[in-house]
Amino acid sequence: MVPKPQGPSATAKSVTHRPLPPLPKLRVRRPNKPEMNPCLGVMASVLGCWASSGYSIQGCAQLEAKLRQCMDSPRNTNIKKNNINYHLSRMYPKIVGPHKRD
Repeated sequence: MVPKPQGPSATAKSVTHRPLPPLPKLRVRRPNKPEMNPCLGVMASVLGCWASSGYSIQGCAQLEAKLRQCMDSPRNTNIKKNNINYHLSRMYPKIVGPHKRD
């Protein structure tokens, strides 16, 4: 007689998996989410410097100049839209496969 195997592989075979529910469509939510403000890190540094030095002008002058330069520079308005949802909608019929129409 051959003994039954015991361990994790024996119990994994006895577990039944339920199929996933059908997806109505493939989609990424908010793919064109606006980027974080590039001046946010410099502003945090200025606020930290002010908090540690007690609002002294001498110690934080360089950080304040960097913040002014960042705030005065023009922002990039040429932002490309993300086209991930277009490609997902093209691939969806290949993933789902043929299905019966109602």
